[in-house]
Amino acid sequence: MFSKSCLAGLVVLATFGVAHAATADCPAKSTQMDDIIASLNEAPNCNGAMKVFEACEYGAGGDTQFGAVVEKKCEADFLSRLKGARRLVYQRELRVCDRKYRNKSGTMYISATAFCRAQVAQRYSQRALKGPKLR
Repeated sequence: MFSKSCLAGLVVLATFGVAHAATADCPAKSTQMDDIIASLNEAPNCNGAMKVFEACEYGAGGDTQFGAVVEKKCEADFLSRLKGARRLVYQRELRVCDRKYRNKSGTMYISATAFCRAQVAQRYSQRALKGPKLR
């Protein structure tokens, strides 16, 4: 019993330490949601927004809003040029992210879904910016 309590305490301390370290590098004025969203919107591009997201993440449900900002910023690089089957593939990849953690409980899985979706959008953005036009 005692060892389980100690283990639980260590997990809580480790989680707090990781979350605190992530917010120390966050470029937003504060760790308030509105300040982080403003910092995401001010990022110069998709990759910059993803770096802000990674640095300012909550590791919980609030990351959904941060991820949505990153998705929108990244989609500006490719979505209007993504046609037909490629657009369907992109939408399917987003749905895969949505389904990946659907049977898991805990807000950290909501965060993981937001990161998955943002990473998909970031990959498409990177391809669009360095490769031939998307069909």
